[in-house]
Order: sequence, then C-alpha cells, then structure tokens
Amino acid sequence: MDDASIDVKRAAREAAYSMPLEDINPVDPQMFRDDTWHPYFERLRKEDPVHWAKSEEEDVGGYWSVTRYNDIMAIDTNHQVFSSIPTIVLPDPAEDFTLPMFIAMDPPKHDQQRKTVSPIVAPPNLALMEPVIRERAAKILDDLPIGEEIDWVDKVSIELTTMTLATLFDFPWEDRRKLTRWSDVATAAPESGIFGTTDPEEAEQKRRVELFECVDYFMNLWNERVNAPPRPDLISMLAHGESTKDMDRMEYLGNLILLIVGGNDTTRNTISGSIYALSQNPDQERILRANPDIIPSMVSETIRWQTPLAYMRRTALEDFEIGGKTIKQGEKIAMWYVSGNRDETVIDRPNDYWIERPRVRQHLSFGFGIHRCVGNRLAELQLKIIWEEILKRFPRIEVVGPPKRVYSSFVHGYEHLPVVIPTRN
Repeated sequence: MDDASIDVKRAAREAAYSMPLEDINPVDPQMFRDDTWHPYFERLRKEDPVHWAKSEEEDVGGYWSVTRYNDIMAIDTNHQVFSSIPTIVLPDPAEDFTLPMFIAMDPPKHDQQRKTVSPIVAPPNLALMEPVIRERAAKILDDLPIGEEIDWVDKVSIELTTMTLATLFDFPWEDRRKLTRWSDVATAAPESGIFGTTDPEEAEQKRRVELFECVDYFMNLWNERVNAPPRPDLISMLAHGESTKDMDRMEYLGNLILLIVGGNDTTRNTISGSIYALSQNPDQERILRANPDIIPSMVSETIRWQTPLAYMRRTALEDFEIGGKTIKQGEKIAMWYVSGNRDETVIDRPNDYWIERPRVRQHLSFGFGIHRCVGNRLAELQLKIIWEEILKRFPRIEVVGPPKRVYSSFVHGYEHLPVVIPTRN
C-alpha cells in the first residue's frame, strides 16, 4: 500500500470515529471506491449495530443498517417478517420501471421460479461443466502475455465468467460481452461514469435504453426456444417452466438481470479479489503455492474477505425488535454482509486474509435462508479451477498498481487490476 492510500485510510478512520453517530450513512458509494468503508462499519458494530440512517437520495430515504453477523443471520433467515419485495437494493424502484425477479419475491412465487432454474447448477450439471470451464480457463491463461502489463479484470475475470454465463444461457458466443455490459449497466450507480454522463436523470434514461436492448435481444432467443423442445439452458427453462412461461416483458427482464449479475458480476469480482488479496498477503501466497490442496479453503476465505455483494435489502412486514431497536412495519433494512463478515465477536482475526482459517465457510457472502445464492457452488467451482490452472503455469503474478474499484455500495468489486506475469513455470 502506498503512502497516499495510507493517508486516505487514516483520514477515513479519524472521520468515522469523530463524526456524530447519526451522520454515518454507509450507502455512500465513494467509501467503497476509496476502500475506506472499514472503520465506519467497525464503529457501527461496536456502538450502534442496528443503526438508523437517512440518505439524501430521495429514492433511498431512511433505512436501518444491520452490521453484526448474528443479527444479519436472524433477519436473513426470517422471510416471514422480512420481505424481499419490492427489491433487494435500497433505492426504491421507479413506478414506471419495476423489474420483478425471483430474488425480490416471497414464497410461494419465489420458490416456484427459483426451482425452475436451479437444475442448471445442480451437482450433475456442474460435473458436466467442470471440464469445459477448465479447458476455457487454460486457454485464457495460456494466451496471456509474459512480461507485459495487463488488466486482470478484463483479460481473465470477466472473460472466464462471461464464457460460463454464455454457456448457461446458450447465448450467441460472438456477442457474449454484451452480457458483461448489461451486468454493469444494471448495477452501476448513475454517477459512476459508465453511461457517459454523471447527470442522474440522463444516466437513468441511458440505463433503461440499454436494458430494453437486453430484453429485446433475449426475446428473440425466447421465441426460438419456446417453439422448440425443452433444452437444459436457462432461457429454455424459463420459456417452458410452468411458473415462468407466462412472464411479461419486465418480469423476464428482471429475472434475466438477476441471472446475469448473479452469474457474472459476483464471481468475476472474487477472482480479481483473490489476485489482489494474495498480492497484499505474500505469506498466504507462499502457503498456497506450497500446498495447492488448500485451494478450496483459499476460495472460501476470498469469498468472505471480498464479499462481492456488500449488502441485501429487506422490508419489514411487521414491527420487530432486534438489537434493542424496534424496526417498524414498512421500514427498509440493509443487511451489510461486508460488515458481518468482519464481525470480531463471531469471526477470529476478521480483518486478516487467512487461507487456512478454521471453519472457513462461516461467512455471509452467499446469504442464508430461502434466498441463499442458488449458484454458490458454480462460483466456487470457477474459482477453484482458475487457481488450479494458475498454479500450474505461473510462479508469480505481480500486481503493479492500485486497483480501481467499482463505484457502488452494492457491488463490491474491481473495474481494473493491473498485473504483470514475469515468467511461466
């Protein structure tokens, strides 16, 4: 870490502990781009673990921040009181642009739609996908230049996960990077710059245009698959599924965005996070290279350490007391997974990247309860494979500059990560 980064983080810690507690607003995306979020959540866990915040954003307004592991678990596993409707992010959906998706539904509809697509990530299908993923990972790595600076995010993380996602959809191969773009468009903050403007209204209009292009593209694929015998790809599953075959255009788009973001964004950010984490912890990299059998443990630790989705929202269906506070019916709750995964009262050495951690799968990154990530095993599989193939080829991967992080308080990830591979095995 360079001196400038150290100064920024020192200033953030001073600010986090000097400002009035009620002024802490964790949903600020700049904290995540600057990687200065840690002390704010540390203070909330210690002093106000169920914290009422008021955002200046009109579509966010007031909300509860829940920051301790056990409180998050209690809410995440209680869908009878804490609903996923109308959305899993803090901004409320616009009345004229609401995207229903099964992660933002409650039973029974949630269960029916989730069951429609879950066979694609069941163990028998993962066993079929593993050699395909391995072959692609090997080719991606073999094509990387030696001794030249590259962007690991673009060349490896995005490429591998987008290939996998294209296979799940049976999506036209030559257009697969459209999936990457639509994933970014769906989750980006209006001020992030990816829309070519930082004006929120103009950015939102551009987002809608691109998402309508997404659903139009997928409608063509739907029409092909609905008129053909059922096949084991996500579009065919949706087109023929009893609970999904009559979806309207916006619900189809909502479920597409869920599957695209869930199948691409989170895994790619954990792949990038593994490279960055090991570069910052060379002792852990030495342990890994000396014993590749602990790759699965390293994968789970990276998923905890990175926490690729920082939070999930719920909405209270009735008054509920937790942490000495009463959450009122209709109020929003942000379950900060990124904070629960650093909870000192539950996780030993929570700020350390510790790849031999006991109970290494004890993390919140996949959620719990009925909404636990349906593709968690596929995510772990891709990470395991890419690292098995990396260790066969590269004795070193050098991070040669600071990462550029995503401007978002929801997606916790990387836009760019400059690396050099100095040599091959």
